Amino acid sequence: MCADCPVELQVKRPLMPIQLSPEQVGLEMLCLCGQLDLLIRAQTQQFQDQLESGCSPEESDTFQLQGSDILDQMLQCLEHLPKPMPQLEDYLDLIGLSEMFPRVELVISSFRGIKVFSEIKKEIEANFKQLKQSLVAEEGSRHEPHLSAQYISWILEMTQNITLMVLSLPEEVTEELDPALTFMAQFLS
Repeated sequence: MCADCPVELQVKRPLMPIQLSPEQVGLEMLCLCGQLDLLIRAQTQQFQDQLESGCSPEESDTFQLQGSDILDQMLQCLEHLPKPMPQLEDYLDLIGLSEMFPRVELVISSFRGIKVFSEIKKEIEANFKQLKQSLVAEEGSRHEPHLSAQYISWILEMTQNITLMVLSLPEEVTEELDPALTFMAQFLS
């Protein structure tokens, strides 16, 4: 036994590789879309309950975890299709599941950005302390602190990345953000 040897457990994957036919992939996708749709409905109901009780709606960690897990299973299913493997959203359109499960299609397109948003969040958290420190005026100094060109460039890049990500989300999701997005979009050209 090696104490320093990492072991990766694949609890969700079968031990023996299984090859699914295109029909079996379609059936599996139907089941996974149904599961994701139920999860979305539960989250939507939770949002409504939170709003009715005067709280601001917060997405549950369970929704994130289970939704990501279902999404991973969907992507694994696509691997059984003949090459070139289609994009998940294209496949759901092709076989008609996006029409049967419109909420699923919306969530899948928004899940696409979650990893990018979490990476941006980590980068902001990593740089925030140093950025804040650079704005603290030194004791006895007569000069106002200024951001260095490096931080100004970084802030502009982060703002542009976030804006582009939000602009790529479906219109139904960003409807209420239209005035802000229109304002920000003028700076992207």
